Amino acid sequence: MRLSTKIFLGLFILTFIPALVLGKWVFDGINFSPTGFYYVFNAYNIAGLVLIGLNSIFGIVLYSRFLKSLKLSRAIFFAVLPLTIFYASAMFLIASALTFDGEVALFLRSFLKITSTYNALLWAVLLTLVYLLIVFLIYAFFCRPVQRVEKIALRLSDGRVREESFDVGSSKQFKNIEAALEKINYNYKEKENMVRQTDLEAQKFIPKQFLKFLGKNSITDLELGNQVQKHATTLFCDIVSATKVSASLSLEENFNFINSYLNVVSPIIRKHDGFVDKYLGDGVLAVFSRPESALECATSVCRAIEIKNRGQRSLPNVDARISIHTGEIIFGIVGEEERKSPTIISDVVNLASKMQEINVLMGTKVLFSKETLNELPAKYQLAYRHIGLITLAGGETTSLFESLENYPRKKRERLMHLKHTFEEGVRDFHERKYERARGEFKEVLKYVADDKASYVYFNKACDKLEEDIS
Repeated sequence: MRLSTKIFLGLFILTFIPALVLGKWVFDGINFSPTGFYYVFNAYNIAGLVLIGLNSIFGIVLYSRFLKSLKLSRAIFFAVLPLTIFYASAMFLIASALTFDGEVALFLRSFLKITSTYNALLWAVLLTLVYLLIVFLIYAFFCRPVQRVEKIALRLSDGRVREESFDVGSSKQFKNIEAALEKINYNYKEKENMVRQTDLEAQKFIPKQFLKFLGKNSITDLELGNQVQKHATTLFCDIVSATKVSASLSLEENFNFINSYLNVVSPIIRKHDGFVDKYLGDGVLAVFSRPESALECATSVCRAIEIKNRGQRSLPNVDARISIHTGEIIFGIVGEEERKSPTIISDVVNLASKMQEINVLMGTKVLFSKETLNELPAKYQLAYRHIGLITLAGGETTSLFESLENYPRKKRERLMHLKHTFEEGVRDFHERKYERARGEFKEVLKYVADDKASYVYFNKACDKLEEDIS
């Protein structure tokens, strides 16, 4: 029991006994007559009226707090009970006004002008209507919290509640419901935060761009067999010399070494609007919606690894070999119901593997296919040169090109100046004009002695010429 309730209870008890004692003088002061009633005032009945008024106020406060402590059904019952007793008493007085004698009956007949059974019936109907109206208002008042609970429950079911607390009602029962709803809302928000956090963590395994390609909004929407065919650009990045470095490290050091370079490459891929489809040991397979983004990413990766090499002198330098191809790719979910995995299905992986072999053979860093070149915007500025041909699945061939953007400025300018000579040499080599090809590559090496691609072609041309002589 609250302290204020205890105080009101004490005041009610203190005023109840004096009010009961002085009540005789209060009622003795009421005088009835056929024309009405009048009240005779004196010190005792005035004091009695004051005490009865105070006692009634304290009683009403206590009774209202009593109602608040009850459950809804009992609160309505005890709220209606005094009204019902008053209604029954009034109906009894109206019914007995014509049959009983005495001052009270005489006053009622005079005041209410009850001269016949018909008049008494009209007053009874009016009193009943007033009684029903008040009962309706009591029910409406006590049921207001139910409407609030309904609204809050509907908002909770729609996931639209963000308030920290609710105001349902003042009764004890509804305070408990209010606390329960707040707990549900808290648990909902905690679950929502957990789902959001889980979704963010899931994006580290299934990139949101992958979901976008599939037309899904969340990882929970993915189903086995979901697939879509898109025109996209793939980038395969392999860390050269990683195997050699790894051989001198422990398993833990090797793990940290690989991750240290992947931590450099992956953010650059995301920065250029791509996403990592999978990690292949020390390699990365990434997907881009635009080929120019993939080429810019490749240049940035090469520069970032050069910077990292300069800052990590305890280990041998490593380098990146990057292959870029554009074509049709199927994005989908493979596996089985208990183990699903997102992946891309295309001849890209096999092509990337072949392109990497050429990368290593030619000493180049970034190679891209003719399909990628054809998809570049017309005004896109790129320093590149034709490096040769590669055989695709089915026996078809496509041209490969080397990006020169990752070379130092002076070397890039020299290679661009000698681009025509180099590409003439490549064409003559494939047309088996080995003598001319040797001369053209020799011309390139005269000005760029460290151009390994020209050196490889030059040696191959010499070997072919020797084979022809023999």
